[in-house]
Amino acid sequence: MRLIYTTMIALLFVSCISVNADVTTEQNSKTTSSVADAKAGIRLVMEAQETAWNNHDLEGFIQGYWQSDSLKFYGSNGLTKGWKQTLINYKKGYPTKAESGTLNFVINDVSKIEGDNYWVMGEYHLKRKVGDANGVFIIIFKKINGEWKIVADMSC
Repeated sequence: MRLIYTTMIALLFVSCISVNADVTTEQNSKTTSSVADAKAGIRLVMEAQETAWNNHDLEGFIQGYWQSDSLKFYGSNGLTKGWKQTLINYKKGYPTKAESGTLNFVINDVSKIEGDNYWVMGEYHLKRKVGDANGVFIIIFKKINGEWKIVADMSC
């Protein structure tokens, strides 16, 4: 009788470990998939920005940003708050195709911060008739109403 109880307890213990491992694997798979989906979505936003910029469509470019007064952009001219002011600054700094040139992003890292918040670290390269401009950036993306939007940008 003791042998039967011992065997049943051992089988129960092994089956619990097996079920727990399956649940953990499934959760890790979902997390990995959602992170991969997030990274792909963020890259699509940045590709759309490159296309818009290269067509000197600054309004199209800034669609990747959160349209809010809480948007923050930190660049060589200091801190800018708000989507409208950021667009005004872009139009002032890049009034013609000669100034905006051709943009190429190099994405060096996309990492999850927490929840639906990710940072992107990379480089920008502008080939322009008025002289090339290159620099680095850290951008914070957040999923807002089902869309990936830049909520903070530090470019220099």
